[in-house]
This record gives sequence, structure tokens and C-alpha cells, in this order.
Amino acid sequence: MTICVNKGPCIAIIFLIAITVSTAASHAESGIASVYPGGNTKNGDGSNASGMTAAHRSLPFGTQVRVTNRRNGNSVMVQINDRGPFHRGRVIDLSPAAARALDFSGLIPVTLEVVGR
Repeated sequence: MTICVNKGPCIAIIFLIAITVSTAASHAESGIASVYPGGNTKNGDGSNASGMTAAHRSLPFGTQVRVTNRRNGNSVMVQINDRGPFHRGRVIDLSPAAARALDFSGLIPVTLEVVGR
């Protein structure tokens, strides 16, 4: 069964979809993580100190991210529900529960990998 009459536009659409999926799945970055105490979040959910949530400057709300502590190898899955951090060199602010799972307080070098939405 052929969905497209003209192959050119179909190929372009498939190419754009492939690029979008590939970009979302392969997003990775490294930097410093910090712990945030909570309060109101930009997505309106409110923060939960026991939730596995995080703040990121640009990833869409609801994005699932694997955060790995580069010092001890511990990883945790968090969901982006806020904006930040707004300090130079920091890539993510983690809830207290996520920081405990990574076995740190304060600041720590991490790697982020987008897993999905």
C-alpha cells in the first residue's frame, strides 16, 4: 500500500521525523548538578522533596533523563518539571530524593542522557 503519491515530500517527512527522534534520544550533556530545596515549579506541579524530579534550562517538561554521578557511577531517572539551574557551569538541579539516590549533597559532576518523554 502506498500512502504517498509523490515520493519527494514523503521522503522529506520521513527524514525530518528520523532527525527529530534521533536528536531527542541522543541528547547527552555533562556538567555540574546541584540540589534544590523545592518550592513552586515552572510547570505548576509544585515540588516534592521525595519525588525524582529535576530542573533543566531547555528540556521540555515531562522529559525523562538518566543522571549519572561521574564520581561513583550511581544513576537515577528523573523527570524534568522545572527551569534552572541559573548558575554558570551547572546543567541540572535535582530534587533531594534524586540527590540521595546519587549519594551526594551540594555539587557533583554528572552526565545527563535523555531517555524519553
